[in-house]
Amino acid sequence: MTTPHAQQASGALPHEPEKATLEGRNKVLGFWLFLGGEAVLFGTLFATFLTLRNQVADGPSASELFSLPITAAATFILLISSLTSVFAIQAMHRGNRTSLARWLGITVVLGLAFLVLEIYEFTEYIVHDDYGMTTSAFSSAFYTLVGFHGAHVLFGILWISILIGQLFKKGLTVVTAPKVYVSAMYWHFIDVVWVFIFTVVYLLGKVVG
Repeated sequence: MTTPHAQQASGALPHEPEKATLEGRNKVLGFWLFLGGEAVLFGTLFATFLTLRNQVADGPSASELFSLPITAAATFILLISSLTSVFAIQAMHRGNRTSLARWLGITVVLGLAFLVLEIYEFTEYIVHDDYGMTTSAFSSAFYTLVGFHGAHVLFGILWISILIGQLFKKGLTVVTAPKVYVSAMYWHFIDVVWVFIFTVVYLLGKVVG
C-alpha cells in the first residue's frame, strides 16, 4: 500500500490530501471545534441585536435606514465567493495547483468587493445620515454585529491570500492541503453567518422595523 508520504515523494497526491495524514485530520477536527466556538459568539451577538433592535432613541429605525439593493448586491457577491471556494477545493482534489490558486484568487477578489460595499454602506450611514456607533442601543448592536462579521471577512481574505503564496512557494502537498481546506470551511462559515445577518438584520428590519 502506498503511504501518503510516499505519494507526496512521487509527486502524486491522494484524492483528499487534506485528510491523508493524521495531522491533517486533526487540523480539520480542531477547526470544527473552533467554528463551534465562533457560532456561539455570533449567536450571542445576534441575541443582543434582537434584544436592542427597537431601542432606536432619536435615530432612524431599521426600515428608514437600510438600503436593501446595496445589501442584496453584497449578499450575492459573498454567495458567489462561497461557490468559487468550492471550485477551489475541487481543483485541489484533482491535484491542480494552478486552478486551485486561481479560484482562491477569485474568492479573495469577491471578498474584497463585499468589503467595499460594506464600507460604502457604513460611510453612508455615518457621514450622510449622522448615524454612528453611539447614536442608540440599536446602532451599537448593529455596528458590532455587522462590523464583527466584516472583520472576519477581512481576516479570511488575508488568510487565503497568504495560502495562495504558500501554494506557489511550497506546492500543493499533504501539508498545505489541510490549510486550504480549513480556510474554505472558514469562508463557508462566514458566508452562512452573513445569510443570517441579511435575514435577521436587514430583511426583518425592513419588514418589521
